[in-house]
Amino acid sequence: MKHYLFNTLFILVLGFSFSACAKPAPDSFADLAEALLPTVVNISASHKLEVSDAPGSELPQFPEGSPFQDFFDEFLNQRRNMMPSIPQSSLGSGFVIDAENGYIVTNNHVIRGGTGIRVTFHNDVTVDAEVVGHDDKTDIAVIKIDPSEVKGLVAAKFGNSDELRVGDWVVAIGNPFGLGGTVTAGIISARQRDINSGPYDDFLQTDASINRGNSGGPMFDTDGEVIGINTAIFSPTGGSVGIGFAIPSALAKPVVDQLIKYGRTRRGWLGVRIQKVTDEIAESLGMKKAYGALVASPTEDSPGARAGIKAGDVITAFDGKIIDEMKDLPRIVAETEIGKKVPVTVLRNGKEKTITVTLGELEQAEESGLLSDDFQNLDDAPTGTDNDVEFKELGFSLSKLTPALRSRYEIDSSLKGVVVTDIAPTSPLYAKGIIAGDVIIEANQQTVSDPKDVKDIFDKVRKSDRKSVLLLVNSGGSVSFAAIRLDDE
Repeated sequence: MKHYLFNTLFILVLGFSFSACAKPAPDSFADLAEALLPTVVNISASHKLEVSDAPGSELPQFPEGSPFQDFFDEFLNQRRNMMPSIPQSSLGSGFVIDAENGYIVTNNHVIRGGTGIRVTFHNDVTVDAEVVGHDDKTDIAVIKIDPSEVKGLVAAKFGNSDELRVGDWVVAIGNPFGLGGTVTAGIISARQRDINSGPYDDFLQTDASINRGNSGGPMFDTDGEVIGINTAIFSPTGGSVGIGFAIPSALAKPVVDQLIKYGRTRRGWLGVRIQKVTDEIAESLGMKKAYGALVASPTEDSPGARAGIKAGDVITAFDGKIIDEMKDLPRIVAETEIGKKVPVTVLRNGKEKTITVTLGELEQAEESGLLSDDFQNLDDAPTGTDNDVEFKELGFSLSKLTPALRSRYEIDSSLKGVVVTDIAPTSPLYAKGIIAGDVIIEANQQTVSDPKDVKDIFDKVRKSDRKSVLLLVNSGGSVSFAAIRLDDE
């Protein structure tokens, strides 16, 4: 009898828990699909394939000065004049977001470089479209049609992707392989996926079937609101294997609004190079857990630099929002109003400090060349010097920065620190990407100018409870932190 009562109670508790926390699976998606299909469009963008790029257009190459080269150059020019460029088309999807003005959202890669964009609606009406604006960083574009050319234009509504949970039902509609009006259903498989496609990666993952041609199409929740833009798939075969990715509406909507209003994006800019706070870095800084974004270097004359943010600061909050992971900061900054005075909380030398920053504009900084990443590669730099100080237990050698070493490794005359002159592949520094020619600027946030400074800091850490030393390293102009575990010696 007791077992029976326990089982009954267990079932009732489970039943209450599920009904209180999750929506039931729908009996059918038919009503939802019927209402949403008119909002989804097929998009084709025409491109020109030059004759020189066409299959079979390859010509032999001859040694310089060969009498045959002139003959073939003349032949190629005649061929180009006789044969026009070959039109090509890319197929994708999109959805109407403003029926009154004819605005349509799609992926930037669907229309990128297109000389003619055609939009086909669910009722088979096809019209021309023009580009309103596009954004490479999030792969979003807005195009526009003349709404008077399409009767009964219906718009979709953006929902709030932040409210989605893993396991929630979603519906994808699009134009896979040119088969327009295709409806598939699945669940949210994961959130906040980073697939290394851009600086603001925050994808929703779904098992709803998404294939080539679905790009730019909407992902709907069961309320019929757009909570994602289908953008990418993971597919070893080229077809759907149940791993698709969509840009969440929380990220997409502000971009779409800016493209419509300005024809381009206008993002907030802090002006700091950041890196992830690993467990080793957190331990070396005395942090109880790894979180926030570590400032590798502030960009010269950037809002962050002018406000006093320094290399080695860990940004833990921005405008009142906690920074749990490094990748959270770029998106939060980008979505913050340009010119706004923002409180930034940093951890510096074990103490919290709040700095007020007036945000700049990212796009303006890019146009001004303030975000250049044109660094030299020192992989093939020569190594070794008579003034080396060897750290045998860690497999590397350091030297003072002499004029000869600056010339050898092409190190700027204004850079201070000690230079790595030799390093073994088994060294824990090598495992962090440090190579000969790199300059160690700081160790545990203390400036160093002599290899003995580094040795003293290492010895001090060995006698303490900490296991790691935090190095600030300049590698060909790129500055970053590396936490070196001394128990790996």
